[in-house]
Amino acid sequence: CAWSIERPPGDTAGCTFCHTSSEERCSTCHQRHQFDPKVARRSEQCKTCHWGKDHRDWEAYDISIHGTVYQVNKTNPDNFDFCKKLSDADYVGPTCQYCHMRGGHHNVQRLSTVYTSMGMSNADRGAPLWSEKRDTWVSVCDDCHSPRFARENLQAMDEACKDAGIKYTETFKIAEN
Repeated sequence: CAWSIERPPGDTAGCTFCHTSSEERCSTCHQRHQFDPKVARRSEQCKTCHWGKDHRDWEAYDISIHGTVYQVNKTNPDNFDFCKKLSDADYVGPTCQYCHMRGGHHNVQRLSTVYTSMGMSNADRGAPLWSEKRDTWVSVCDDCHSPRFARENLQAMDEACKDAGIKYTETFKIAEN
């Protein structure tokens, strides 16, 4: 990505591990020595890559209401039966996989949000480029919530990202000087 070219190597080192061809490597999500779908259906499997300096996704999920529901209930198979296929899942709260691999589809980016921790914070999320992705995002949320609730939360996240993006840009300019 153009935004990563001039970033310090420490900021992008984690990117190439997964983003070279993650869809071609089953071991990105399925552990090499324990190739078991029920392991890959747990949110902790995503934490392997999606946490820390360059991807704060795990931290955001873990402290959210969805992450809290998951942490409190994940050991109870009545609430999270990881033996079931994702298409048959009826979890009490969403896991990363439940939303991003909806129905068991393996293209995680197909159902990703318009949010990312690096480079996209100042993007115009109202641009036509994002409209289909945003509608899909709302449709994932309305499995459990109303479309109105999903759109209002999307708007709140837009405002938070916009504010954070402004602060990030200001901070980067100060550090650059």
